Amino acid sequence: MASTLVRPRSGKVIAGVCAALADRFGLSRALVRVAFVLFGLFGVGEVAYIILWILIPKAP
Repeated sequence: MASTLVRPRSGKVIAGVCAALADRFGLSRALVRVAFVLFGLFGVGEVAYIILWILIPKAP
């Protein structure tokens, strides 16, 4: 489990938010992406993704 929450420069699809969350909490990146798609069906996923995109810093 990573100690900090940063968006990776490689292995990302759009902005790296799902990859950052998956790496931080030791989950599968695919599982986190599917969860965001499901949350998006209820109108919450897009807003949460954009907020996290702004808040999570990019890896150096």
